[in-house]
Amino acid sequence: MAFRTEVEEAGGRPVRLHCLAHAGAGVASYRRWPAAVGPAVDVVALPLPGRDSRRRESRVTDRAGLLADLLPTLLKAAGEGPYALYGHSLGALVAYTLTRALDDAGAPAPLFLALGACLPPHVATALVGAADLPDEELLPLLGDLGSLPQGVTASPGGLWRRSVLPVLRDDLRLARSLREAALDPTAGGPVRCPVLVFAGSDDPLAAPDSVQHWQQWASGPIVRHTVAGDHFFAGSAHVPRLVGRACRDLVGAGARDSGR
Repeated sequence: MAFRTEVEEAGGRPVRLHCLAHAGAGVASYRRWPAAVGPAVDVVALPLPGRDSRRRESRVTDRAGLLADLLPTLLKAAGEGPYALYGHSLGALVAYTLTRALDDAGAPAPLFLALGACLPPHVATALVGAADLPDEELLPLLGDLGSLPQGVTASPGGLWRRSVLPVLRDDLRLARSLREAALDPTAGGPVRCPVLVFAGSDDPLAAPDSVQHWQQWASGPIVRHTVAGDHFFAGSAHVPRLVGRACRDLVGAGARDSGR
C-alpha cells in the first residue's frame, strides 16, 4: 500500500542517504537497504576506488586522496536537497571525515551523521597501525572480528589473500590516516549535525559501551542504538529501518520549524 510522508506532503525531495562500507568491502551490505529504509529516502551507496564498479581504479590510503575522490560528489548532493550519511566501521570514519570537510567548505549540513561499528578517533584499537604487519600477525586480528573467510580461500596463495587482503591493508592505512587527521585541530573536531551511533550487541571491536565516546566528536547529544549482531550488522533490516525513520523524522521536524 502506498502512503504519503511529511516529506512528500511538503513537496520536498526524498532524502539522499549516502552509505559507506567497512574495510575490504564493496557496497554489497547495502543491497537490501533501498527496500528496508522506507519511503522518501533514496539510498546511494558510495564505493571507494578499487572495488565494485571502481575496481580498476587506484585505492586511496590517506585523507587527501579520499577527499579528492568523494568530496565533490557530496558537495553537489548537499546543494540539491536533504541528505544524510551512514558509514560502517571504516565507512564511519570516512563519513565523519566527509562531514567535517563539508562543514569546512561551507556546505549545507547533513540531516545527520550515522556511525556504525566504529570506535571514535581518539580510542585506540588493535587494528590501528596493523596495515603493515606480516600475515601471521594480521590474520589473527582479522579473525577475531570474523573478517576471515572459511576454508582454503584464506590460505597462502589463495584467492582471498591475493585479492581481498591487499584491499584490507590499504583500507587500514586509510583508517589510520583518518584517525590521525581527526586528532589534528585544523582537520578534526566535533561535527555540527545530529549524530546517531549504532553498535552490535556482540561486536568484539566496538562494543556498545565504548561507542558512547563519540560524544566528544559531536556538538550536541548523540543518539545510541544497540542492535543484534557482531561487527557486521549493516546487512540486517533493523538498521536501515532506524536510519530511514531518522531521515523522515528530521525532515519533518525541519519542515515544521520552517512553517512557524
